[in-house]
Amino acid sequence: MTAFEDQAAIEDYGLIGDCRSVALISKQGSIDWLCLPRFDSPAVFCGLLGTDDHGHWSLAPADEVLESRRRYLPDTFVLQTTLRTATGVVEVVELMPVDHHPAIIRRITCLEGEVRMHQELVIRFSYGRVLPWIQRQQDRGDGDGSVLVATAGPSALVLRGDHLPRSSGHRHVGDFTVHEGETTDLVLQSYRSYHDLPGPVAVEQAIEQTSIWWQYWAGRRPHHGQDDSGPYAEAISRSLLVLRALTDRETGGIVAAATTSLPEQFGGGRNWDYRYCWLRDAALTLEALLEYGYREETEHWRLWLLRAVAGDPQDIQIMYGLAGERELDERSLDHLPGYAGSRPVRIGNGAVGQFQADVIGEVMVALDAARGHGVDEDHFSWSLQRAMISRIEDTWQQKDCGIWEIRGDPQYFTHSRVMVWAALDRGIRAVRDHGQDGPVERWESLRDRIRDEIETQGFDQSRGSYVQHYGSDQVDAALLQLPQVGFCDPDSERMLGTVAAIEKDLVVDGLLLRYRTESAVDGLTPGESPFLACSFWLVEQYARSGRTDDARRLMDRLLSFRNDLGLLSEEYDTTAGRQAGNTPQALSHLALVRAAGAIDGVIGRRGGTR
Repeated sequence: MTAFEDQAAIEDYGLIGDCRSVALISKQGSIDWLCLPRFDSPAVFCGLLGTDDHGHWSLAPADEVLESRRRYLPDTFVLQTTLRTATGVVEVVELMPVDHHPAIIRRITCLEGEVRMHQELVIRFSYGRVLPWIQRQQDRGDGDGSVLVATAGPSALVLRGDHLPRSSGHRHVGDFTVHEGETTDLVLQSYRSYHDLPGPVAVEQAIEQTSIWWQYWAGRRPHHGQDDSGPYAEAISRSLLVLRALTDRETGGIVAAATTSLPEQFGGGRNWDYRYCWLRDAALTLEALLEYGYREETEHWRLWLLRAVAGDPQDIQIMYGLAGERELDERSLDHLPGYAGSRPVRIGNGAVGQFQADVIGEVMVALDAARGHGVDEDHFSWSLQRAMISRIEDTWQQKDCGIWEIRGDPQYFTHSRVMVWAALDRGIRAVRDHGQDGPVERWESLRDRIRDEIETQGFDQSRGSYVQHYGSDQVDAALLQLPQVGFCDPDSERMLGTVAAIEKDLVVDGLLLRYRTESAVDGLTPGESPFLACSFWLVEQYARSGRTDDARRLMDRLLSFRNDLGLLSEEYDTTAGRQAGNTPQALSHLALVRAAGAIDGVIGRRGGTR
């Protein structure tokens, strides 16, 4: 691809993953995004953010495709694509095996006639910057025949298969034909260049084991009645699988999305790296998983949290690397033109140094939910929570950058103030209801003081609505979370007034903006697409305040924005009719799960009013 208009749409991409990283595969059969060995490692295929020359691995019929269908094998991330040409039908099964070195398997089986396949391999390490040394050599990894080995510094890839592409300039290309009943495999593995070649993958076994692994995880979900057979059952199931796919199997860290710098506005500069672990997003994800019985993931993440924030609670960050790394400095990759010409392309995230007062509240709410679901507290986890409340006591009077990580002047954001209230409230519950120790009277006094402040300064009497921040008359979609954390009832007079103001100010083409970017509160150039998670929050609000028909109508529309594999990005451009922002987005999928659960009566409030 040489022009931006030729780039695959964001919704054209399917995901395969091994709970360490993911690959994104377009409908045209091109892997345009792959970071190895981790979600946040430098990309080896970076065509998604540039051109084919920045790295990709395409595999497709050489002749015109007359019909194409793709699906996941049930309850897995094993992708099956069936392609019909004038000469035959071929099936391609693609996956990242869960129990091997980081690897991609592409199995090609001819079902009818014969099909000539074409592949093109362009490896560019370090986000498309580094041209590797590629050589064909005898297989020294206990296999037969030759392999292709690509090396650049410590990074290396090996490609095995009966039909290896051949060098053509700085890329490798090749055609091969598969006949009816014939199967052939291509396997790409990552390893460290100073180690021996990894042994070949037993493909049949890897497909079976990977399918079983995913299906076993999906099968751990207990039955919830209507949601198992209702109109949202498939959407809930796939969304929960997405949340698992974005959770690192080794560390327990949960990334916000699999990509960086997919634009919130095409051609614009709101392009961020989401391949890190936000405490807020991870806490919200855990709540969704807990509602469906996934306690093991909660315990794993709690251990991750203890490691990540170990030390002085005053040093707590809003986000960390997959293993708890703290250094996530933001920089631009100026050699990449960006998706649809959207620059800059960023890696790292400057928000890591921001003060966001809501984050501890999100974590405390999630850990309170874990207690409510029977996850045992231990000495270390409660000590951490006490330390976080101590941090709240030290910082509660500070302005912050808010849930949307504004790069303008800090404010007293109403949502943030409510989450400070929620942090104290959950600490109080731990003492009052679960027998933990702590200065509960002091916490109660501060909690009540903050509530009074919010009701006075965070509410506009003339509009009858809570506001985005103190001193403003603007609203913010984050206010929809107030009843979710139990600050108020969803059908309270003040909340209904807030919903009316949100509908008036933030609804565009039937979907919800986060806030009005032209207000300049975020310090960035105005303009972005409606935010999918916010629209799902509105569905939940409708459902819990008795507007069931409105909830279902909006829910059905939002579900129509998923791609053919059930995946959602961060935003939806209603003008262009396409997904926007990083993908797949954990926040979109967990908000989907909550919205569906609210309609079906499975998910209620995240805590009662006090």
